[in-house]
Amino acid sequence: MALFTPHIAIDLGTVNVLVHDQSRGVVLQEPSVVAVREDGNKTIIVEVGRAAKEMYGRTPEEIEVMRPLRDGVIADYFVTQGMLEYFISKVAGRFHIRKPIVMISVPYGVTSVERRAVREAALAAGAREVHLIPEPLAAAIGAGLPVGTPTGNLVVDLGGGSTEAAVVSMNGIVCAESVRVAGVHLDEAIISYIRKKYNLVVGEPTAEAIKIKIGSAIELDDRLEMQVQGRDQIVGLPKTITITSSEVVEALSEQLAAVVNVVRAVLAKTPPELSSDIIDRGMALTGGGALLREIDTMLTKETGVPAYIADNPIACTALGAGKALAELPILQRSVPDM
Repeated sequence: MALFTPHIAIDLGTVNVLVHDQSRGVVLQEPSVVAVREDGNKTIIVEVGRAAKEMYGRTPEEIEVMRPLRDGVIADYFVTQGMLEYFISKVAGRFHIRKPIVMISVPYGVTSVERRAVREAALAAGAREVHLIPEPLAAAIGAGLPVGTPTGNLVVDLGGGSTEAAVVSMNGIVCAESVRVAGVHLDEAIISYIRKKYNLVVGEPTAEAIKIKIGSAIELDDRLEMQVQGRDQIVGLPKTITITSSEVVEALSEQLAAVVNVVRAVLAKTPPELSSDIIDRGMALTGGGALLREIDTMLTKETGVPAYIADNPIACTALGAGKALAELPILQRSVPDM
């Protein structure tokens, strides 16, 4: 049956969408950005993914470039459906004979209404069956943690819209906490810091570039620098400044403190038997936020539990969702509404 029916797993993120095909692995990674224009009462999708992101901040007034997902959940149903349709047809083929069976990751603790919106959007986008998996469980499976054993596994998924920490055992989530602080919010913190300190207005793409090139969770031994261009808030003219990694550490401190608090909250709720396993094994960091310099060092220092970055952290959730689709009957015993 798998030969004829495409089996697709989708990590539906606020910043990126990753698609895993059961026979080919992760086949697509594109920004979850859509360019739309209004035509009377109709919303028309102009571009999706990478092409839409390149248009960000560069379009005429009638075209809006937007993220249809906010904090990991659907903010605009119609645009999300169009985006899913685009990605599913890109992976499964526009004229696939059989509709695909799809597994989609959703944040832990989403409401039943939010779950239903994801399921219905995927069905309307061309899926035959839709299964939903909590993101921390998918991330733990993708990181290669032994989730099917009666041992404690701590995973911290630092995504684009939210950060989730969860203890996973026996194919289920024992306890979890999430906070709506993640990649997008780190970018916003950098924008706010530069505006307050230098009276300089920069856009999201510039803030993201600063985070990637010189961003760090703690002070670095070798300080990094970067030239940043933006618009002077006072005179309204273009201006260039030099920003350092130390300033980025200062800009991100409040957001990263919230991430530390989420991990501490989960550790405080963890049963003692599983706590000893976590101290021995450490915590696995997944998601794009795990690539921030020294975030593993910071979490180790603040919690006393060794933190390490999983292999290919960005793809962990998509890989895990793909593996979960292959082992659906086993996982459905622990996650009944999957």
